[in-house]
Amino acid sequence: MQRKLISSPVLWLALAVFLTAIVARALPGPRTIDDAFITFRYSRNIAEGQGFVYNPGVHSLGTTTPLFTLLMAAISAVTGGQNFQWYAIVVSALADGITCVLLYLLARRLTGSDWLSVFPGLLWAVSPLSVTFAVGGMETSVNILWMVSATASYVLLAPPSLPVRGEGVRGWGQRWRLILIGLFVGLGFLTRIDSVLWSGPLLLWQLVDTWRNQPEESRASLLARLPWQTWVTAALVILPWLVFSAAYFGSPFPRSLSAKTVAYIMPPGSALVQFIQTFSTPYFEDMTYGTGALMLFALLYLILSLVGIVSVARRLPRLLPFVLYPWLYATVFSVANPLIFRWYVAPPMPGLMMGLFAGVWAVVSSIGTRRDVELVNTPYGKLVQKKAPTDAPSPEASPKPGRLLPLVAVVGLAWLFTSINGWTLHPDHGPDRPAPEMAWHKIELLYQDVGIQLKDQYGVTPQTVVASGDIGAVGYFSRATILDTVGLVTPAVSSYYPVSPDIIPEGQNYAIPPQLILDDKPAFLVAMESMVRLGLERDTTFKADYELVRNIPTDFYGKGMYVYERRKQ
Repeated sequence: MQRKLISSPVLWLALAVFLTAIVARALPGPRTIDDAFITFRYSRNIAEGQGFVYNPGVHSLGTTTPLFTLLMAAISAVTGGQNFQWYAIVVSALADGITCVLLYLLARRLTGSDWLSVFPGLLWAVSPLSVTFAVGGMETSVNILWMVSATASYVLLAPPSLPVRGEGVRGWGQRWRLILIGLFVGLGFLTRIDSVLWSGPLLLWQLVDTWRNQPEESRASLLARLPWQTWVTAALVILPWLVFSAAYFGSPFPRSLSAKTVAYIMPPGSALVQFIQTFSTPYFEDMTYGTGALMLFALLYLILSLVGIVSVARRLPRLLPFVLYPWLYATVFSVANPLIFRWYVAPPMPGLMMGLFAGVWAVVSSIGTRRDVELVNTPYGKLVQKKAPTDAPSPEASPKPGRLLPLVAVVGLAWLFTSINGWTLHPDHGPDRPAPEMAWHKIELLYQDVGIQLKDQYGVTPQTVVASGDIGAVGYFSRATILDTVGLVTPAVSSYYPVSPDIIPEGQNYAIPPQLILDDKPAFLVAMESMVRLGLERDTTFKADYELVRNIPTDFYGKGMYVYERRKQ
């Protein structure tokens, strides 16, 4: 039995997918996104004993990921170091490695193919979208891990007919399966609150499934027809945080949800356009074929997704919430129409890719399967053939099942090529190591330089107040008291919003409220030129009180990055 397991292609393919994900995240090195530095500063303050705070003494939840924050703090406390950028990469690499293996196993359960099912996991392992936020220090990889783990627990750990109330190993296996689903749902909520968009459909589908599929002898008991173990486990994971955060911060919800909504002014439909573009090029096809093919891929992938959803509903219904989630996610965010940061589009992509793979598989297998043979997906995911009728034609009369399935590999390899083509061997900034083209972090490098300069050259201390439109790298490297002009960590700022659209330059979505700076009088202000062009730069009082001490030319967010110092009064 042990020798058979070691020689199994499933084991070796799973290991290959896992290692590919690890290597793909180790290669680029840290290319940290500004929001990740916000989390790192919270983690550093926790590890240093200052509490779950960004500015010491101010209890404001400005990070969207409490669990990831605490995890980074725990690693820092255990190691005695503060290399948060690499801590995040290691955690994300392991999370993505496991995710990719689970995607492979889910595809295998859906199709029954040991080899072709490797593509969903392999494609996510090298996806620029996946790698960018892993090396960017974000919680995205961990967030997606909980979603895929909950799905895998629901789909893989027991055959559909396994009763909830059973005896022996089978009964205990079902109970543990229900507990694991609840655990991953709870961890997902603590990692990002928008995880309710995947956990809600999953829990609803599980409820319907459990209610309908109980054995007759168990239906007399209402409790036996409910997956209450899942609910209790999720509640036990989530409730301690809700109690703590309500007492400590005054609310369990991150301030970024409300702050970003009022601070950024977005044109109607901008979020919808962003999701259409992303869903049309999940494998970065535009970087290979150009943007002219965008509409073609949009139509093709919409059709494939619909075919995939129908195929999943027939072959493996428990996977249906996973492949429907991307469309629910895109709909909710499109209606809300917030500013869509790059990492917002990553969570639905594994489900979208699985749906596309299922669509390709369904199309190809339907062409290459004899009409007199029906493939049946067993509870354990193995495709078997129903016995052909005695008057069936000879095997030579029509194609055998699977004869055209190599076409799935052709499509998978094409997707793999365009995904890898989204990488560059020599980025034009940051470490000279292979990295996704979209792992752009020029602005973070400039903010880092400014933060270090404020601390080392201008004598900024933790008591010095520095205002900034983007607080991550500036706050992390300067260690100053940060006046967050968006309001993520400084709640009082919300009273200055919304600003007049007249001070927001065309093509931009944000400007610093001039009165905020005039009222709070920070010692320094760090801002992109577009944030002050039509507001502070035209205010005579501000110009009299502040001196521009550094201008770093840029070709993004206006003409440059400005550093102002308050004049001595």
